[in-house]
Amino acid sequence: MEPVELLHRVAEKAKKASARRRLEGWDRHKVHGSTPTLPKLKENLQRASTELRDAVRGASESILSGEFSALGISWPQRSPDNLFPQEVWRLDPVTGKLWPGSDTYCFDIPYRHEKQLGDVKYVWEFNRLQFLQPLAADVALTGNPQALKAIESAIESWVGANPPFRGVQWAEILNVAMRAISLLVVASFCSEHLSRETVVRIRMMLRAHALWLERFPSAFSSANNHLIAEVAAEYLIAVAMDDPGPSHAQEKAWRILCDQVGKQFLPDGMNAEQSPTYGAFSAEFALLALVVAQGTGRPVPGAVKQRLNGFADYIFCLADGSGRVPSIGDNDEGRVLTLARYEGRYPASVAAGIVSVIDADVRGVVHPYHSLRDVLWTTAPVISSRTSGIRTFGDGGMSIARDAVGGRSIILTFDHGPLGYLSIAAHGHADALSVTLSVDDQPVLVDAGTYLYHSGGRWRDWFRSTRAHNTLNIDGIDQSTISGSFNWSHKAAATLIKRRDGQLWTLSGRHDGYLKQLGTIHERTIERQPEKLLITDRLMGGTVEREVEIAFQLAADLSVRIDDQRAVVERQGQPILAMLFSPLGKVNARRGGDIGDGGWVSEKFGEKHPAHRLSWRGRMPQGGVVTSIEILKDTIERVRDQKEDSR
Repeated sequence: MEPVELLHRVAEKAKKASARRRLEGWDRHKVHGSTPTLPKLKENLQRASTELRDAVRGASESILSGEFSALGISWPQRSPDNLFPQEVWRLDPVTGKLWPGSDTYCFDIPYRHEKQLGDVKYVWEFNRLQFLQPLAADVALTGNPQALKAIESAIESWVGANPPFRGVQWAEILNVAMRAISLLVVASFCSEHLSRETVVRIRMMLRAHALWLERFPSAFSSANNHLIAEVAAEYLIAVAMDDPGPSHAQEKAWRILCDQVGKQFLPDGMNAEQSPTYGAFSAEFALLALVVAQGTGRPVPGAVKQRLNGFADYIFCLADGSGRVPSIGDNDEGRVLTLARYEGRYPASVAAGIVSVIDADVRGVVHPYHSLRDVLWTTAPVISSRTSGIRTFGDGGMSIARDAVGGRSIILTFDHGPLGYLSIAAHGHADALSVTLSVDDQPVLVDAGTYLYHSGGRWRDWFRSTRAHNTLNIDGIDQSTISGSFNWSHKAAATLIKRRDGQLWTLSGRHDGYLKQLGTIHERTIERQPEKLLITDRLMGGTVEREVEIAFQLAADLSVRIDDQRAVVERQGQPILAMLFSPLGKVNARRGGDIGDGGWVSEKFGEKHPAHRLSWRGRMPQGGVVTSIEILKDTIERVRDQKEDSR
């Protein structure tokens, strides 16, 4: 940390200690008034399609039955007659143990180092209260009395179990922000249905949440997506509460939000955190605030629209025909407006919202599915297919090639960007010069994903490591050095050094992650040939031939056959790729096993699945080594070609 941040941390710690002596309880925050609502939300919900109404009803029924699943875990089934006992807010669904509650000051809980109670992320997820959103939508659309009763019961129980600033629910400000937004969505959807007592509780909760948000904002190295969430929540609370005239809090939060959109979304559209899903998460906070601002008549700065427009363009360029994007960087499945279910195409959904709300001039592919996020717009955007070619996002450091090779469509990504955002690069992975590849809109060479955060331990390190990505490592050493679950002590710097367009295109980049410790620079070149791709890896500088590994992580549903230096990658017995490796090393493919033995893929947070990890090991010669990737024609096309040849 820089000295100025160290001073800030010391002052923040003193402020937290001082706040311990001012725990007056809920009465301090009780202010009567009307139901706090956000403009546009309920009006747009009433225009919901039949499909969205059905999705809302299904989500509501699941929650009312006592079911809840998130982050790869199902919570213990609860009785529909007692959905929200007070201990449920502290329950870890994996260990069955309870986190500290009303008897403990929130900042006295060492959740980062807790080993016995479980991963704090699970208990925080439940306490974001996002499962109340589909219940509230159900009340607004159908007047469902069971859903209304559940909402009021949950809010009453939460207030009773979590007095201001006591217990683990107040310990991370991001979750304070997300809980406040969930309350605003609930109040906006079913305001006229809520009892007077519930309205008082919601206003009381929002006052306390606003105070905590204002008192402990994310700053310096932690001012990433957390800060966008916090100021979005502060802005929305200020709009929804019935204070006369534009409040200072509202103006301040709006100014910071617009400023952070400009900082965290780069001029080329990429998100500075180097994660498409975290970019979508930040963009959705901004998008909700923009819809509310437009509803109040506030103009949205052109610079904000431009950055969000660029992000939508980047996501549509990255997404395949079904709307999926590679799992680049961290992804913890955070959402803002949700039906409390897993969303595999979340970034494309947010990009579609950007297109509609700000009338963005971008095109892409969106797989239609229905989310509560749809209430941000009134008409579905018309999206068309992407054209072939190379797009380079120079500020974020990503090149994306969409092409047809061997008669099959491919999307290749080449990462030549920074590790992540700000000094700790919290959500970046050590993936410089890594590639991903999809063939006919099916993932083939993939990013391994995220798996877990706080409780991940060695697995958390593995999924962020260089060896887990489709790039080169030297002696198993990471390009960037991990120094904590969200920290790096050394960060590789990568750059694009060459791009040649045309039918036989070329991309070339390098990074200096091994320069300081090993005296060498890794350079990678990708060349498009008529029926294949060539990847050339070189080590520049130094006089010692290094032992290297060039790894390729395959999707979990793929298998591989190795014959000497040739590996054929198949899906359900159908060949997709033939990869030819240098004869100077040994080819190996392993699936699963202990950390580092074989491959693993995490498609969802909290889940990991064994998958073949294909690798070449050997000493790197001065001229480098070449890996050939031949895109094989599909079965139907091969049969047709054989028939034509027989004629």
